[in-house]
Amino acid sequence: MWFNHFFRESTKAMQKPSIPKGTRDFTPLEMANRNYIFNTIKEVFRLYGFQQIETPAMENLSTLMGKYGEEGDKLLFKILNSGDYLASIDEQELTQRNSSKLTTKISEKGLRYDLTVPFARFVVQNRDKITFPFKRYQIQPVWRADRPQKGRYREFYQCDVDVVGSDSLLNELELIQIVDEVYRRLKINVCLKINNRKILSGIAEIIGQADKIIDITVAIDKMDKIGLEKVNEEIASKGISAVAIDKLQPILCLSGSNADKLNSLKSILAQSEIGLKGVEELEVILGLCERMNVQTRIELDLTLARGLNYYTGAIFEVKALDVEIGSITGGGRYDNLTGVFGMPGVSGVGISFGADRIYDVLNQLDLYPATRSEQTQLLFVCFGQEELNYCLPWLAVLRSKGVNVEVYPEPSKMKKQMSYADDKKIPFVAIVGESEMNQNKIMLKDMKSGMQEMKSMEELIEFMLLK
Repeated sequence: MWFNHFFRESTKAMQKPSIPKGTRDFTPLEMANRNYIFNTIKEVFRLYGFQQIETPAMENLSTLMGKYGEEGDKLLFKILNSGDYLASIDEQELTQRNSSKLTTKISEKGLRYDLTVPFARFVVQNRDKITFPFKRYQIQPVWRADRPQKGRYREFYQCDVDVVGSDSLLNELELIQIVDEVYRRLKINVCLKINNRKILSGIAEIIGQADKIIDITVAIDKMDKIGLEKVNEEIASKGISAVAIDKLQPILCLSGSNADKLNSLKSILAQSEIGLKGVEELEVILGLCERMNVQTRIELDLTLARGLNYYTGAIFEVKALDVEIGSITGGGRYDNLTGVFGMPGVSGVGISFGADRIYDVLNQLDLYPATRSEQTQLLFVCFGQEELNYCLPWLAVLRSKGVNVEVYPEPSKMKKQMSYADDKKIPFVAIVGESEMNQNKIMLKDMKSGMQEMKSMEELIEFMLLK
């Protein structure tokens, strides 16, 4: 008996811990790469006058529910109430197994699904503290109870930038310019797809299915994933007639330049006021982009719908052209998102950069810079206490100049200390022996070339600051 118990306990101890599917750990090197992405995006956001905020990881479910459509609500992670969360549930309710009804009684909070709805709540709650138009950016994780697969995670970071309190299409231009600048700096070749929810509403109107706009947009937004035939099947399953579906086909398959498509839409949507308004808005945005010489390829895509219900105007999606992966940035105009929180009439527009997908793209294309800002630039090796005492003032001066530097903490063989530098990809090593101390210098070794050179403090500082 005692042996069986011991064996079971030993087996448990040997089992490696794990993390939930759809989540990831990141090593120091991986975090340096991720911070390269975050810092690049932040720098561009600030160039356009955006300021940072943060909101809690969890929100009241009353804030989140009903804002993402039926499919989005299913993907919300709910948090069980503290204590005995079943105390108020009777036996009959448990046996009925009505999960939706039970959830309202045992869970009052959930993890945020995106950053936009919490931002709308923030604007309403802090309306007396902010100045409109309010330009904010936010870089935080979000959670979705989705099925994990390549490029799709349950926990991932979004980098959002939004303007609320302005109807001007200049805001759409600046968001496109931000996309253009971010991906130019990251050296990712992308295509920005654009559409307008007013155009989609107009299409639904002219095929006689205005009341089915949500069903239509949810379906056609899946075109890239499931193809036209499956999209048509899904639309038909929502009770939309075959006649209406036939009318939809040539619209979804429009080809030619952006100008050609817009001209065709003017004829197709001639009897739809809202549809023509969407065409007009896109003409203005595309004209501004041409005027400002935006380099990113922009493509009008009528199958782009962005499944979230709160979009009302221009919608965007960015695809990486050299890697097979879903969209890496998306967003659009939402005219009344704050209205659900008691503050109607506040228009907003924003985009979200998917940091985790961008990270995967940069990994596949190996586009990271050779050195990262948080990487150790210089390692002092340690041969003994006397040498260590000599090195410590050098470390202090170098750090005061902004050089990332460390010292091996204990005397060890040179091979072990050099392996440490190699493993951490530290480009330079400072070697100190009796000769160096007598000359008040150090021997600097370039770990890539193997070259060594004696340097004084002043020479070392000048050299490291140029690297």
